Amino acid sequence: MRLSFDEIKNEIKRVFMKYGLSEEKAETCARIHTESTYDGIYSHGTNRVARFVDYIQKGWVDVNAEPTLEHEFGAIRVYNGNMGPGILNALYGCDRAMELADQYGIGMVGLKNTTHWMRGGTYGLYAARKGYVAILWTNTEACMPPWGGKECRLGNNPFVMAAPGPDGGPALMLDMAISQYAYGKLQVTRLAGKKLPFPGGFDKDGNLTDDPGAIEESMRILPIGYWKGSSFAFMLDILGSILADGVGAVDLDANTKGSCGGCSQVMILIDPKKVGSAATMGETIRRAVEYLKSAELSEHSTGIMAPGEDYVKFNSDHDKNGIFVDDTVWAEIKAL
Repeated sequence: MRLSFDEIKNEIKRVFMKYGLSEEKAETCARIHTESTYDGIYSHGTNRVARFVDYIQKGWVDVNAEPTLEHEFGAIRVYNGNMGPGILNALYGCDRAMELADQYGIGMVGLKNTTHWMRGGTYGLYAARKGYVAILWTNTEACMPPWGGKECRLGNNPFVMAAPGPDGGPALMLDMAISQYAYGKLQVTRLAGKKLPFPGGFDKDGNLTDDPGAIEESMRILPIGYWKGSSFAFMLDILGSILADGVGAVDLDANTKGSCGGCSQVMILIDPKKVGSAATMGETIRRAVEYLKSAELSEHSTGIMAPGEDYVKFNSDHDKNGIFVDDTVWAEIKAL
């Protein structure tokens, strides 16, 4: 089905207020869920609403919690998220990191004991649209086997990089899971009755497969770059734990509070204007994108995109036709 932005946001806001969020908090969270859907990230937009409500009901998310400062030194701050809504905590962390970047040129916020921030790219775009360069990540519970293993021991730790767009255009933004396909992408593809474009993991018998349902069943998703992705995920877990003075997969697994319940996040924001002019930065990005796209297309190519151009294409389609929402997901939200 296709719906307007306000139809989606207002219904999600109604649900969140019903389950205890203040009107202001419900408005912000509903807007972020709707923006993710508008950008084509359905898995962390409308598709996550019911799960978020479930976590509130189980006491895994405290709708009244606020972040509290635990450590500060120079351009570094560490906050305890106190298991509050992950969206609100992450926006708060980004705002504090921007304030530090204004003062020092760079700001790093570690956020411990927080909850799922939904779509990580939200915060990269938030910073880039305000003129900052962003490097962000979160650790998660173990949901991916290490290379050479069958059992999950690694978090699929989303990693985000973003920069302002040239000439005031759309921001550049990379938002990636450390698996070839995130679990949310597996869900969306399965709900659509489709196969993955490339193998994304192993079935329960250890065979590489493009069947999203088989990978969800086995929980043997394929790390990007095989052993390299496995090591990358491990280091993100370790550095997230250290820099936020928090915990990683080993403790998140032992004290399960849903997906990302109690996780550690790091937000490093840089003011590029402290390094060079906005005009120079814009020209550098513009020339790099033009050079990227000047490559001859490969066989069966559908085109070359710079990081972030996918959300721009989704925006165009959704502006023209309405925002896509899976019928069963919308019925689930309405039932709340």
